[in-house]
Amino acid sequence: MTKRQIVHIDDELCNGCGRCVTPCAEQAIELADGKARVMREELCDGAGFCLAVCPTGALTIEEREAPDFSEEAVHRHRLEQMIKENAAKKAKAATLHCELCGRSENDAPLIAVRDQGTSRWVCVKCLPALIHG
Repeated sequence: MTKRQIVHIDDELCNGCGRCVTPCAEQAIELADGKARVMREELCDGAGFCLAVCPTGALTIEEREAPDFSEEAVHRHRLEQMIKENAAKKAKAATLHCELCGRSENDAPLIAVRDQGTSRWVCVKCLPALIHG
């Protein structure tokens, strides 16, 4: 730990709007329990780009004992965040189902087909019956 400049967030002034999160290129600031927080001090470089966007003046730069800023920790954190975001996107994505038997795309490959003027998803197990009647 060394004495260095780091962002300080006053809980009483913070209204939890989250405007300070995006300008933080290192992703050191996150919202937790309705307030902005410097989640890991080694991610905060003390540049202060977040200060200008705070509508309540809750963010300041202070000089105090804090872990050294770590570029490597920033890169690891960004990678972890990207992995979490991709997992969340996959979890939110709608799972398709065969419109004939109900199998999901996880159980059998699905193919988009046109049948009697209608588009529908059909699994490869039901496709022969659809084609041959």
